[in-house]
Amino acid sequence: MTRTKTSPLLTTRYGLCAPSPSDAPAARALQFYGEWAEQETDLLSGLVTDGHHVVEIGGDFGAHTLWLARAVGDTGAVHVIEPRRLPFQQLCANVALNQLPNVFTHHAWLGDADGMHELDGEAVRKATLDGLALPALHLLKINLAHALPDALAGAARTLRDHRPVLYARLSGLEAAEHEVDAIKALGYRAWSHTPPLFNPENHAGAVRNIFPGIVTCNVIAAHGESGIEFETGIEL
Repeated sequence: MTRTKTSPLLTTRYGLCAPSPSDAPAARALQFYGEWAEQETDLLSGLVTDGHHVVEIGGDFGAHTLWLARAVGDTGAVHVIEPRRLPFQQLCANVALNQLPNVFTHHAWLGDADGMHELDGEAVRKATLDGLALPALHLLKINLAHALPDALAGAARTLRDHRPVLYARLSGLEAAEHEVDAIKALGYRAWSHTPPLFNPENHAGAVRNIFPGIVTCNVIAAHGESGIEFETGIEL
């Protein structure tokens, strides 16, 4: 058997990460900059604290998972739902490398009912957010394209009981209006957040911008009765 040369672990802003052969933006950012979408964590750092419970849909190779695990501390919990098989394995590797007992990983697609879901030619278990029966939820963070409406469809009880802040990456022009409408239909107010992918003050100190002119198109939302407002962008 031929052995391939292994790359050293990546030392990132958030902890150790195993290198990935993927050319996904998150994987490239971790390799070049030692961080991913840092201006997203800058915004969320004012919302997440010790003891909080967070659900993250879409692992992004564990980059923000590692940050969230430290932000919520030993008394908090981070549940990461990753339906894609290989990214799920990468996520688990990075959680194990950093020895994070407060992180719980789930290989599933969140939808409106239990069952099976077809994704990238593979069948993956479908579950509901309500089925996690979380004791609390302070932040629901969605990084995965086209996952938001399905996840909300199976989260009515969780959202009613806990009213978490929602932070989601929108899925493009054709899907964005539907996604924002799904959030607002639950009694939430929503604001845009469009940070650039390149951070000049990145962890690696790199000056080359491999994401010129590229921003992430996100939405941040709080329940209308929470009294929370955001000045990050335009209210949608």
